[in-house]
Order: sequence, then structure tokens, then C-alpha cells
Amino acid sequence: METLYFKGTPCHTYGTVPAVGEKAPGFTLVTPELKEVTCDDFHGKRIVLNIFPSLDTPVCAASVRRFNEAASQFDNTVVLCVSMDLPFAAARFCETEGLRNVIPASAFRSPIFAENYGLQLVDGPLAGLLARAVIIIDTDRKIIYRDLVEEITEEPRYDEAIDVLRH
Repeated sequence: METLYFKGTPCHTYGTVPAVGEKAPGFTLVTPELKEVTCDDFHGKRIVLNIFPSLDTPVCAASVRRFNEAASQFDNTVVLCVSMDLPFAAARFCETEGLRNVIPASAFRSPIFAENYGLQLVDGPLAGLLARAVIIIDTDRKIIYRDLVEEITEEPRYDEAIDVLRH
């Protein structure tokens, strides 16, 4: 269990986020086309999991915009923007914003994703949604970066994540 805060109020996750150096758990997520994607679909690429509660909040939307901008700088890297939002809402957001360098990926059909990554909020006002985190997986499927944002209303540490991608 991880302890996070939403506007200063403690809330908790089911399980714990895998540590740097661990093998990343497999996952299945759903794209806006309602196609299931797995980690194996990105074999040989680095995967940035930009995970957040919902695109309907300013901080979550800002993280998708920021990673869309950063993703275009790196070869062999894919950015999946993961939330419990329905794939239709994620598609509409990316289309409206003109975001083409990230892949919206919904976990709405995949409780095992939230469980394996220790990110499902189990209490507090956002219970049932995902916590805010950035996890980077290398081409060997090892976690090389992990940022579980302690205060859910704050943005992730973009510069740290982008620096990991540069090296």
C-alpha cells in the first residue's frame, strides 16, 4: 500500500508500485479504437507510462501535453497516457489538443494493470481511479524510472523523466 495525498488528505493505493530495477509487469490496455494493446506490442522500445486519474483535470491534461511534446524528441520510445477514462474521451481530448506523439490507453477494462502496478486508489475522493505516476520501462522490460507523485494535484517531475530518456 502506498500513501498519497489529495489536497492534503491521505489516501491509499492497493499494493505498491514496482521499484526501479524490477521487471515491469505485463499489461493490457485499450486504445481509442477499442483495440487492446499489451507491453509486448512495444517489444524493443522504451515505454513511458504517464499514469493519472482523469483527463478531465487540468494537471492530468498538462501532463499529457508535456509528454506529447517530449515524446517527439526520442527515437525508440513510446508514451502511453494511462487512466480509467473511457477510450472515447481520451481520443476526443487528444484530437481537440492536436496531440499525435502519445497513445491514449485506458485501464477501464484492466483491473490487473492497477493491481500489478499498485496504482488504484482505494479510498479518498478519487477512489477507483489511478494515482499519478510516471514509470519508464527499458527495452529489456526493466523499470528504469519511477515517480509516484505524492500530492495527486501536483504534476510529475518531467525533467527527471526526460533526463532518464536522454541517457
